[in-house]
Amino acid sequence: MCELLGLNCATPTDVRFSFTGFAARGGMTDHHADGWGIAFFEDKACRMFIDHQSSASSPVAELVKRYPIKSRNTIAHIRKATQGLTMLENCHPFMRELWGRHWIFAHNGDLHGHAPALTGPYQPIGTTDSELAFCAMLQGLRCRFPGAQPPLDELFDGVAELTADLTRHGSFNFLMSNGQAMFAHCSTHLHYLTRQWPFSTAHLIDADMSIDFAQYTTPEDRVTVIATLPLTDDEVWTAFAPGDLYLFRDGERLLSRNIPVPPAVLAAANVPRKRQPPASAAALAELGPGLGAFAGD
Repeated sequence: MCELLGLNCATPTDVRFSFTGFAARGGMTDHHADGWGIAFFEDKACRMFIDHQSSASSPVAELVKRYPIKSRNTIAHIRKATQGLTMLENCHPFMRELWGRHWIFAHNGDLHGHAPALTGPYQPIGTTDSELAFCAMLQGLRCRFPGAQPPLDELFDGVAELTADLTRHGSFNFLMSNGQAMFAHCSTHLHYLTRQWPFSTAHLIDADMSIDFAQYTTPEDRVTVIATLPLTDDEVWTAFAPGDLYLFRDGERLLSRNIPVPPAVLAAANVPRKRQPPASAAALAELGPGLGAFAGD
């Protein structure tokens, strides 16, 4: 399977530290060597780099490691192909326009039997189940909200409905952003941490590199890092539960919902099933706001 990396930040933030460890998994410390990509938002638009070479050996990846691009929303992906050849058009993230903004999407998983009727402007360029799912999601959002982008809570509800449909077809871990917020969904494996004041030192698992964030940050900074597997070995990472869909904005987790994952998907990935609460507890949970930031230092 592939791996995902996302950063959602209160202020524009440099991704080089996290990306250095993440990129090593693309053929050096792990086997995700079938292409990679990264997208940096700058307001409504984003700059994106993709390459069908492995991130551990790609000259473009070396450029990103040395180029201090700062962004409030960043999505990166390293690919282990399950559907679609190792070609540039099959590299994540994928980018499309909706409501006058760029949207970026990256997926880790495998979907089967998903054959949506795509009748609008969103059509896949490559041959991956991931890009097909992204096109279906954007078409669904455009149908639900034809005039303009709705408030974030309504948009989150729309994303949740579409995610529930796609989850029926297999493993559907994804990151998606429009530059304003980050949607993160876990079917099997996804983790996050939030770094905020007072900042401390972190050490990468996949590279002998440490950084003291206190030297480069202010009390206004807050950074949530989302990754398939933890990137550092001296910070506390929080695991998503299978089915969790979160919305992050300004480095905070603002909205959440759990979408049941088919037992067959959990069994194939060797993930324990989440115990469902009694009906009364579930009803009470629906009344709660599901807000809050989680510190990972």
